Amino acid sequence: MNLSNKQKQYLKGLAHPLKPVVMLGNNGLTEGVVAEIDSALEHHELIKVKVPEEDKELRNAVHQTIASETGSFIVQTIGKTLILYRPAQEPDIKLPR
Repeated sequence: MNLSNKQKQYLKGLAHPLKPVVMLGNNGLTEGVVAEIDSALEHHELIKVKVPEEDKELRNAVHQTIASETGSFIVQTIGKTLILYRPAQEPDIKLPR
């Protein structure tokens, strides 16, 4: 499943008031951080993650790794903030068609 532009726009609107739930520290992307992101996605479906990496290409690689490890979709990246979406078993968020 891929997200359409309309669905991404809808999710961006929902994510706007959210604060980052997970922030990567000095150790970078560890198994514990991935598990925390996975848990947050399970509870919230839509989250923001702060990746304080200065190198843009490395930051994008971290974003892609997070998405693939958690099975989530990248809705948007704004600077160092990543917005992720993964539908829950019983989704609370109803996506437009």
